[in-house]
Amino acid sequence: MRYWDTPAILALIVDDPTREKQLEQYEENPQIVAWWATPVEIASAIARREREGTVTAADADAALKAAKGLAAAWHEVVPGDAIRRTAERPLHVHVLRAADRLQLSAALIAANHDPTMLDMVCLDSRLTAAARREGFNVIGS
Repeated sequence: MRYWDTPAILALIVDDPTREKQLEQYEENPQIVAWWATPVEIASAIARREREGTVTAADADAALKAAKGLAAAWHEVVPGDAIRRTAERPLHVHVLRAADRLQLSAALIAANHDPTMLDMVCLDSRLTAAARREGFNVIGS
């Protein structure tokens, strides 16, 4: 089981320079842990690509369907006070946007606050740096 950030999951379902590497990571360990807002972030990223013309409407529909299939099987970290409190702490420790703070907090909650217990698949450079400082083994960056 590995915690996956949204860009890494997105790379599994759309054309991406890291797609082959992410598919290898997924095949090696197909149990995904993701935070509750990941489906919204994925849908937003796919819609942006469709608006920009980098994917067709048919490709966007196929990607959304694939995302729903993945989401049906992954373990989801749900929102709550523990995530909010954990997200507030990195405000002073890491230079992260709010969504990335929530991603990191969800990963910490999923790891039971022991980052050595859960690898993280991450493609965001700031989130990768913060996760490594927290003690996660980050894969995919």
